Amino acid sequence: MRDDNERLLDILESIENIEKYAVRGKNVFENDELVQTWILHHLQILGEAAAKISDEYQDSHPDIPWLKIIGMRNILVHDYFRIDTKAVWAVVKDDLPVLKQAIRAMMS
Repeated sequence: MRDDNERLLDILESIENIEKYAVRGKNVFENDELVQTWILHHLQILGEAAAKISDEYQDSHPDIPWLKIIGMRNILVHDYFRIDTKAVWAVVKDDLPVLKQAIRAMMS
């Protein structure tokens, strides 16, 4: 079974995978099905990793919006046809850099 630190590494890896194609910009994200699928897939992985982090660890790091991260994963998986690409892009551009920095700080 993977521990919390391994799950944090999964989150960082997912963010880095998203960044590989997010640098191409919003227009590419909205119009290139493969790029959009890649980013959505790695957001799902990120959310799944967050969901598997222990409650104790989550409680000890209340600055991370765990429930929002997990909730987004649930929307991406279960309400696929209602995905708001503008909201997803806002998360990619605004929230992931902050999350990446916070996860790295927790691991150091």
